[in-house]
Amino acid sequence: MNTLKNKVAVITGANSGIGLATAKLFLENGAKVVLAGRRAEALTEATNQLTGDFTSFVGDVSNEEDNIRLIKTATDAYGKIDILYLNAGVAPVAPATDITAAHYTEVFDVNVKAPILTVKEALPQMNDGGSILFTTSIVSQKGFDGFGVYSASKGALRSFARVLTSEVKTRGIRVNSIAPGPIETPIYGKMGLPGEVVEELGKGFAQAVPLGRFGKAEEIAATALFLASDAASFINGVEIEVDGGLSQI
Repeated sequence: MNTLKNKVAVITGANSGIGLATAKLFLENGAKVVLAGRRAEALTEATNQLTGDFTSFVGDVSNEEDNIRLIKTATDAYGKIDILYLNAGVAPVAPATDITAAHYTEVFDVNVKAPILTVKEALPQMNDGGSILFTTSIVSQKGFDGFGVYSASKGALRSFARVLTSEVKTRGIRVNSIAPGPIETPIYGKMGLPGEVVEELGKGFAQAVPLGRFGKAEEIAATALFLASDAASFINGVEIEVDGGLSQI
């Protein structure tokens, strides 16, 4: 499979879940991939299961200096970038009465500031006709208790993507967003909730999905591959819900 043959892709949040599944699929389709993540041990473990032409980068993309280093790492290794997938995200839970400044800052730094800064650094090093992808979420379309700040952050990212679509149109760069529903990824274990609460939360989500199950990271990766490829050459500025129909009924 050579859908992305010789294309250079940078993927953030690539230690696990959607980012890792996408990196694997991109590599299988001929891309050269830079995997970025905050946790060195997790990134090392993740890359041990990959084959193909890739390099890894450890850093915090909500930090301006780390973004400069990330893009330099990519261009030093492979030259100009063709695909930029801003996937890193966090989803800690807090009802409105429990939201703190620290909670807000953590969520918006990772989910909003980080992708904006990465785009800023990457754009001068992207090829015209390239593709930028964001991982948003269906939470900005529906109200889920406890996810107020997370929902606000994903809504902000979607709005940024719309503006970016217009700003890069003269370069032929396409900007699209993927809005997952409940997906089987490690993010549910990072919500700061007891295991039994996470399990019940998961059951509730699955029951609400018309297809009756959680999605898989590989199903998001397949969507990312399509959007990054020439098969989606006239798809631009959209948000595609990959949620088993949860947001539609």
